[in-house]
Amino acid sequence: MIISGPRLLRRHRRHAARARRGFTLIELMIAVAVIALLAGVALPTYREQVAAARRADAKSALMELAQRLERVYTEQGTYANARLGTAAGSLYPATSAQGHYTLEIVRQDASGFLIRATRSGVQAGDACGNYTYDQTGARGLESSARPLEKCW
Repeated sequence: MIISGPRLLRRHRRHAARARRGFTLIELMIAVAVIALLAGVALPTYREQVAAARRADAKSALMELAQRLERVYTEQGTYANARLGTAAGSLYPATSAQGHYTLEIVRQDASGFLIRATRSGVQAGDACGNYTYDQTGARGLESSARPLEKCW
């Protein structure tokens, strides 16, 4: 059966009117499901990348503090008596450059030191825990849910 003339025109108008109405509920639900799936994958990945970038703050602060302690040892023959903070004579600030870690000298004597970067602020729940470093170059983690190789 061939449709022509006014009948074809009515059918075309009906179809055009239906197309102008917008999205159906099923189409909308499919779009929401796709967006939820993408967000479910992308958001945790994004958060992990941000946390990893903040970990660089701890590592660079520990390396710089270790270099300054080595300079003290070269000048004075001991690691003892080095202080952190903002007061005159302090070796290095007590917080990392971006403020995501608090630094401390855990142990220092004539022949060695152990320094720690403790998570703080938005980084407090980081899975890599707190970073440590000593005069031999030994890197370590405390309170970590991950292996050393994944964090350092």
